[in-house]
Amino acid sequence: MRINVSYGKSHKAVTLPDDRTTVIKPKHAPALPNEESAIRQALRNPLGTPPLRELVSPNDSVAIVFSDITRPMPNDRVLPVLLGELDKVPKDQIVLINALGTHRANTHDELTELLGEEILSQYQVIQHDCYDEDGLSELGKTSRGNKILVNSVYQNSTIKILTGFIEPHLFAGFSGGPKAVLPGIAGAETIFSNHRAGMIANPNANFACTKGNPIWEEMLETALRTEPTFILNVTLTDDRKISGVFAGDLQQAHHEGIEFLKRSALVAVDGLFDIAITTPGGYPLDISMYQSVKGIKVASGIVRDGGAILLLSECLEGLPDYGEYGEIMRLAETPDDLLTMVHSKGFSMQDQWDAQIHAQICKRLALYIYSEGLTDNEIRQVFANPSRDLDKTMEALLEKYGPNARIAVLPSGPLTVPYLPKTFAK
Repeated sequence: MRINVSYGKSHKAVTLPDDRTTVIKPKHAPALPNEESAIRQALRNPLGTPPLRELVSPNDSVAIVFSDITRPMPNDRVLPVLLGELDKVPKDQIVLINALGTHRANTHDELTELLGEEILSQYQVIQHDCYDEDGLSELGKTSRGNKILVNSVYQNSTIKILTGFIEPHLFAGFSGGPKAVLPGIAGAETIFSNHRAGMIANPNANFACTKGNPIWEEMLETALRTEPTFILNVTLTDDRKISGVFAGDLQQAHHEGIEFLKRSALVAVDGLFDIAITTPGGYPLDISMYQSVKGIKVASGIVRDGGAILLLSECLEGLPDYGEYGEIMRLAETPDDLLTMVHSKGFSMQDQWDAQIHAQICKRLALYIYSEGLTDNEIRQVFANPSRDLDKTMEALLEKYGPNARIAVLPSGPLTVPYLPKTFAK
């Protein structure tokens, strides 16, 4: 059989044997017939709060947090409806904050792609800088003793609105909800402490798991400390259409969205596989190797020790050149070296969280990467084997693992979370 796997803005096809290949896709969740109407109805009939229009007055200052270019959130379709519900507030009292976390600032062209020219030209848009100490407000400490630093423009606004989309997340359980605050608009110290090695190593810091997940629990605690007024989250279909809209109180709306998503995104499997073919989910989720770790992680949970993962990721921005993921990978010759380094006392580098997850996986599995954006040296640098011909790579893997090898394919990567019912903690 020929299977199409998401890759960049298109797909790549892989040839696999019919008799031992399992294709793992999200269960069907239909796109909403009228996105604009559904968003407006959610804003006017929210969960746990009065309608958004009733929460604002002409004297309010409004901060709206939105996702950056690395997320497929349809800001250009969601934000116009949201802003329409804020028409009693003068435009110069509304600011849109790009929730960059530790990511690089987005270019003007990227902001135009995210927001549309009309919004970009009519509203103030700022890009969060987690390293700008003068632009951060301190709100005490979390119950784990970590300092809470958040964007001051957001914190000083009288109306605080968080937007985002909900998908399974490799160590926070699910995206959306509190992630708009931490890491979205948090200070570097707050992000680093939340993403530190001990937290990442917790077995509950995993896809689709929030209960007992220390990372998600601290994210929620931090977001609630900022006293957000309202959230607007969406879920998406494979082709990036909106399948659900969840608005209102942070905890109620995000929980409703998670429960909705679980019904389509979680797929039980009947055993471990020898080989898995996966992807980060196509553009913009496969924009760099750093972002692509989620594609490896979601497949790793269903591959036996000593098995193999073949990742297809375009990586237009390479490792990338910004951030410190690439530098961390260059500092270690083996996965064990990297894990020893990140767990060492006093070690702290941006992006160590994904590097740590990457090393944890490569310690027990063989990784192969097909990418037109990475050189062979860069692929080897991340403890992987280069693949320049998908069919030849699969021939070699099938020969290595034998005629009875079980193969799993995740054409949409982490948009689906396969799990073993007896071992998976939801």
